[in-house]
Amino acid sequence: MSMSSGNLSCNRALELAARTLRIEATAISALIPRLDAAFARAVELVLAGTGRVIVSGMGKSGHIARKLAATLASTGTPAYFVHPGEASHGDLGMVQDCDIFLALSNSGETEELLRILPAVRRQGAKLIAMTGNPASTLARAADVHLDASVAEEACPLNLAPTASTTAALALGDALAVALLDARGFGPEDFARSHPGGALGRRLLTYVRDVMHPKASVPAVRPDAPLTEAILAISKGGLGMTAIADASGLILGIFTDGDLRRAIEQDVELHKARIGSLMHANPYCIAPDKLAVEAVEIMERRRVNQILVADAGGRLLGALNMHDLFAAKVI
Repeated sequence: MSMSSGNLSCNRALELAARTLRIEATAISALIPRLDAAFARAVELVLAGTGRVIVSGMGKSGHIARKLAATLASTGTPAYFVHPGEASHGDLGMVQDCDIFLALSNSGETEELLRILPAVRRQGAKLIAMTGNPASTLARAADVHLDASVAEEACPLNLAPTASTTAALALGDALAVALLDARGFGPEDFARSHPGGALGRRLLTYVRDVMHPKASVPAVRPDAPLTEAILAISKGGLGMTAIADASGLILGIFTDGDLRRAIEQDVELHKARIGSLMHANPYCIAPDKLAVEAVEIMERRRVNQILVADAGGRLLGALNMHDLFAAKVI
C-alpha cells in the first residue's frame, strides 16, 4: 500500500520511527542488569577453546549470526558462520571437538538448529545459546545460555524481528569486545585483520615500503657548486638533494625552498658551494619506522622531504609527502 505525502502520514512515520528507536534502546538497556556469571562463563569457554567459534542461526537471527562471526574473526577470535540448513547436509563436518558452537534463536525452538544439536554434541563441541527464551529447548541444551529476551518488538504488530535482533546484535558485540580485551587484541592486531583499511595502511606501512631507494635519490658532495646541486634536484624529481661524503654519510640536505631563499638573499649562484647553503645534520628516519611516523616528523618540522638513513647515518633513501599521499598513509 502506498502512503500519502500529507502531513499526517509524515507525522505518523516520524512517530513510528521514534517509537522504534525507543523500544530498541530499551531492549539493549535491559540487557545490562542481566549480564551475570553466564556471560563470563561464555567468555571463558571461548578463550579456553583451541578451535574456532561456529556461529549459526536461521532467518533474521542468521543475519545477526553472520555479522557476529565476522566481528569475532576481525577482533582476534577465529570464527565463521554455518547455515543450520546446510549444516545437516554436510557442513557439520567442519565442526570439531575443540570448537565452540554459538547458536542464535529468539524462540530457542528453531527446528533447523534443534535438528543438528545431537550431531554437534557428538562432535564434542561446546554449545553457547543466545535466545530470547531461557526455558526453551535450545537454552536448556546449552553449556551456557545468554539471555537476549526483549519485552516487545518494535514492529507495531509485535511480530517482525526488530528489537530482538537488535538485542542479539548488541549482546554479540559485547561478547566480541570482552574477548578482544581478554586476548590483549590491540590496534596492530586489528590492522593485520584489516590491511586494506585506513588503519591497516597506517600501522602496517613502513618507511622502507614507500621510500625512494638510494639509487634514485640525488646526492652531491659538500664541495659541489650550487649549480650542480640545482641540476641534481631537477633530475631527481624529489624537490631536494642530499649532501653526503664519499662513504654515503649524510651531511646535509638542500631543497627547492632553500634555493628560493638563496635567490632572495642574492647568493651568487655560479660561485656558491652547496656546503655553505645546506641544512647541516638534517633529521633522518630509519627504514624500519612506520611511515606514519615520518608524516608526524615532517608535519612537526614543516618540511616536505625527509632522508632515510641507517644506524650509522648513511644514506639509504628518501621520502616526500607525495609518496605518503600516494600510499594513502595520510
